[in-house]
Amino acid sequence: MFDSMTEQEARTLILEMVDEYCEGYHKTKNYKKGQQISYAKRVYNNEEMVNLVDSALEFWLTASRYTDIFEREFSAYLNVKYCSLVNSGSSANLLAFMALTSSLLKDRAIKPGDEVITVAAGFPTTVAPIIQYGAIPVFVDVTIPEYNIDVSQLENAISKKTKAVMLAHTLGNPFDIQSVKNFCDKYNLWLIEDNCDALGSQYLIDGEEKFTGTIGDIGTSSFYPPHHMTMGEGGAVYTNDALLNRIIRSLRDWGRECSCPSGKDNLCGHRFDKQFGELPLGYDHKYVYSHFGYNLKATDLQAAIGVAQLRKLSSFIEKRRYNFKKLKSELQCLEEKLILPMPEKNSNPSWFGFIITCKNGVKRHELIQYLEEKGIQTRMLFAGNLIKHPCFDEMRRVGEGYRVVGKLKKTDVIMNDTFWIGVYPGMTDEMIDYMVETIKEAVEL
Repeated sequence: MFDSMTEQEARTLILEMVDEYCEGYHKTKNYKKGQQISYAKRVYNNEEMVNLVDSALEFWLTASRYTDIFEREFSAYLNVKYCSLVNSGSSANLLAFMALTSSLLKDRAIKPGDEVITVAAGFPTTVAPIIQYGAIPVFVDVTIPEYNIDVSQLENAISKKTKAVMLAHTLGNPFDIQSVKNFCDKYNLWLIEDNCDALGSQYLIDGEEKFTGTIGDIGTSSFYPPHHMTMGEGGAVYTNDALLNRIIRSLRDWGRECSCPSGKDNLCGHRFDKQFGELPLGYDHKYVYSHFGYNLKATDLQAAIGVAQLRKLSSFIEKRRYNFKKLKSELQCLEEKLILPMPEKNSNPSWFGFIITCKNGVKRHELIQYLEEKGIQTRMLFAGNLIKHPCFDEMRRVGEGYRVVGKLKKTDVIMNDTFWIGVYPGMTDEMIDYMVETIKEAVEL
């Protein structure tokens, strides 16, 4: 069939067929009461699949055309100067933290033994890079029903060793960025915003509404399937600081000094005429390493999906907000037995989930077991209290490697009594009505 066609004609035909295939075989089926309701699910159509195949037909595979488009358009969406696409949100957090250990930051560089303020009620990869490098996480309690850092404890957490604050916006609800930013400015601390669960959330700071992830020094996102948009696997690191961006790019790309993209040589015009370290004069710039780095790039196949997803992101966020509002309105009558989530002051969250804490005799394990049996997926607030997990066994035994401010009482409440359900944009009113009906049944049993 393709013998009589040009390559472009053949590509056009293939993509038209992919479009029809997706329309015919990947349509979302109508929900029927009692079917499983996932806590999160990818939402896509023919645009993502066409982009994916379009990229595959080029067979470049690693970062290329679609990566450039995504980084440019994602930066524009968030109104930040620099964006680096990576292979996961966890890698994004690793790069964000490791960037702050670079010797290029001189006296502000984080060194082993320095302290980073964070919380234990969250996802482990917000904390893992701190520990793996040899810095000390300092855990502060959170508030309920916001589920974010208790900013009244920040002054108790500071020490001469404190160099940074690294926090996530919990399930889309921004932490009190104004207070945290003021604290960081007061003590000249770095601020990393783990924005993996909050893409599209907004916060009014100093009279200006900004996207979360863009207010601190570095922000991170995840594009794993449950998140606000997906590439299957994928993440991003973003900043407005040119030096931090240079460090992030170097660490992402093996730690190399050269910034030429893969497959392109000598864009700087100085590939063979500079002196680096104790290397011979003119040593190939593409193989000079200024950091101990990694290969954390995403593929162009992932980026192709991300380009299509990004163009749907605003509608995804609005649907998440609608679903959250509907759930909260219809569950308000249960506030004697369930603590419902509350947005942070001055924020407009892009909700990742609807978080619930049981009280007054309602037992979480009984409630979630009832929901799961009825086909409603539930999730914990990730680690609950991270320092209770096996990965901390050795540090707890020897009594070093981390520091705790106070008793983490609310963190333990989350570990024992809290769970969440979904608000993803593929949810229908019928699904939400069924969730509400089932929660009411469970609580009233």
